[in-house]
Amino acid sequence: MTLIDPLGDMLTRIRNAQMRRKTTVSTPASKLRARVLDVLKSEGFIRGYSESVTENGSAELIVELKYSDRDPAIHEISRVSRPGRRVYASVRNIPSVANGLGVSILSTPKGVMADHEARSQNLGGEVLCQVF
Repeated sequence: MTLIDPLGDMLTRIRNAQMRRKTTVSTPASKLRARVLDVLKSEGFIRGYSESVTENGSAELIVELKYSDRDPAIHEISRVSRPGRRVYASVRNIPSVANGLGVSILSTPKGVMADHEARSQNLGGEVLCQVF
């Protein structure tokens, strides 16, 4: 089965696992997914992730979700740029999430990074998702 939107699938798996109060969730591995998880970890939204190989030989990422007093660290996570409608932002137009409390994750020419990093490096790019 092929996925049309692999990143959207990962975000939905994280959202669903947090609604069910799971401690970990697995998702098929890819470089883009790993870079987005790096940003989520550095911003404090997840505890971490690890890569493992399933019995059929495919790689998967095991994401450790973060909770604070039984409340999930991620209140809202949504995909912005979709395969059918790409959303690009210049450095002046990078959207802020919840007045700076959340993070927009961008794919820039220098890699996947959070919105504040892109602003400090004077970079724009594709707005992948928003997390609060």
